[in-house]
Amino acid sequence: MSPTHKAITAAILNAIIVGLSFIFVKMALTVASPIDTLAHRFTFAFVAATIPVLFGWVRLTIKPKEMAALLPLTLLYPTLFFALQTFGLVYTSSSEAGIIQATVPIFTLLMATFFLRETSSWLKIASTFLSVAGVIYIFVMKGATVGAGNGIGTVLILLSALSLAGYSVLARKMTRSFHYIDITYMVSVIGFLFFNVWAVTRHIADGTMNQFFTPFQSPIFVVSVLFLGILSSLVTSFLNNFALSKMEASKLSVFNNLSTLVTVVAGTMFLQEHLALYHVIGAVLIVAGVIGTNYLGAKTFRKKMKPTSESI
Repeated sequence: MSPTHKAITAAILNAIIVGLSFIFVKMALTVASPIDTLAHRFTFAFVAATIPVLFGWVRLTIKPKEMAALLPLTLLYPTLFFALQTFGLVYTSSSEAGIIQATVPIFTLLMATFFLRETSSWLKIASTFLSVAGVIYIFVMKGATVGAGNGIGTVLILLSALSLAGYSVLARKMTRSFHYIDITYMVSVIGFLFFNVWAVTRHIADGTMNQFFTPFQSPIFVVSVLFLGILSSLVTSFLNNFALSKMEASKLSVFNNLSTLVTVVAGTMFLQEHLALYHVIGAVLIVAGVIGTNYLGAKTFRKKMKPTSESI
């Protein structure tokens, strides 16, 4: 399997896990607060990432003095992304948040063009917008509109989308200097420290520290947070960083829209949610956009580059 095909496989697996994670988030939030869920989620991610390192199964190549260079990256994700998203969802609906979050590939395309000098053909740009349109179409048909909620919530969700786009672009650059395993481990460490300090400080201030571990009395929460911590935080971070080391940030970001399709299918299969015609239409647009971004645009680019390659 070629590096490109490995990257595409990693991107698809990432989208599947992220799409399924919404079900587990819903279940976890019936037992614990969003902040506590994030804290326990990244605790499991940190433990799962540290065990292979301690036993020597995975060897980190990053040096202590180099870790500071990755702090801006971990500030964007998971710190700012999850913090802004969590508070944003307090002031706006999840449907509106879904519409705004769907614009991440557009922001990534613009940032990658400006900061990474990634070249985009008109077919790639059109395919990116087509995929985004598919996600927005699904949410709009469900009755969601941007601006229907509190303006503060809209701004916070928009900033979280910019954080995720910025992470993709910066991680693409960082994978040229650091191994993707090192980046993944640093993300889990910072996520563990940030959200646990946040949650513990909050409980101490409220005098409810004894309730911090109460959610673990629920089997549903344990299963949910295990999935969210190990698969939806650690494994997705690994897959995402691996894919970014092999493909352009603008291409990878479009795969994130596949998670919406996975969420719809999972909701129909496991939560008995209704599958409507607009879900199918949106799915077709999303898939067409992903295929167009990664194949049509690439073919056009290779055709343009062919004469230059032959002349060399």
